[in-house]
Amino acid sequence: MKTKAILACLLWGSAFAGAKIGFQYVDPIYLSGMRFTLAGLLLVPVMWVKKVHLAASLRHWRFMLRFAFLQTFLQYGLFFMGLDKVPGSTAAIIIGGGPLFVAIMAHLTLANDKMSTRKIIAIILGLSGVVFISLAKGGFTSDNPAFYPGVALLLCSNLIGGYTNIMVVKQNKHNISPIALTSFANFTGGIMLIIAALFIEKPEIKLYPPEFYIALLWLAFIPAAAFSIWYSLLQRPDVKVSELNMWKFIIPVSGCVLSWIFLADEKPDLPSVIGIIIITLALQTLQLPERYFTSLKRFFRIKNK
Repeated sequence: MKTKAILACLLWGSAFAGAKIGFQYVDPIYLSGMRFTLAGLLLVPVMWVKKVHLAASLRHWRFMLRFAFLQTFLQYGLFFMGLDKVPGSTAAIIIGGGPLFVAIMAHLTLANDKMSTRKIIAIILGLSGVVFISLAKGGFTSDNPAFYPGVALLLCSNLIGGYTNIMVVKQNKHNISPIALTSFANFTGGIMLIIAALFIEKPEIKLYPPEFYIALLWLAFIPAAAFSIWYSLLQRPDVKVSELNMWKFIIPVSGCVLSWIFLADEKPDLPSVIGIIIITLALQTLQLPERYFTSLKRFFRIKNK
């Protein structure tokens, strides 16, 4: 499980640099639509090779359509619009706080995945990291008026992403193929995004340089592979959604590093490094055994006496 989770998170982390390259040529909603439509098509031959029983999954088309609207159209539409307004490394850090939102939602909606002392401490640390990065990178008088709206869009994307993780866990009893669910959600949501882009962004249909198509192909491969892996893990009965999402601390680290390597206008800076440290500490805290925190509570109780 760990290897697959790490692989999925490394793939997601690489999306920030690829998206920034794509933004040089097209607007964010249109790029997102092309990306996910292509991602859905990439999985069609995979379903054929793996002999996926598509008809059985499509019996739950209402759930799959609702999932496509939330997970692809809303979550990633907001993600790409937010990413267009903030530096790639900052977006990687904010999105890296997603496990904190998942922990809260799992506590509220799943009987076997409740909040604990370590989760509460991790949430306080993680949200502090997100707030610190937002203020440090944007400043109190930011020269970029779009920075804070971009942060807000990314946080909304996080919330929806947490909810869609819960949806997959709850729908597990119907045994929908994770590959079929990913393909349907990507393709259908991608078409929705393209239609929205035609009205909002009015994109110009033309040929682009090879760099754009290389970035687009990689951006399409990421959700096709990563979500198929992730949803297969979420459907395992021994996996808790909040604990699986802890591995996403890899995303801000890999996202920042790849942005610094491949994007000329992005350089390492102190706020980004501190933000990585704070959020990583938060997510590492979630992995500590609960008994450590039970002992901590007893210690403070004795001290208060």
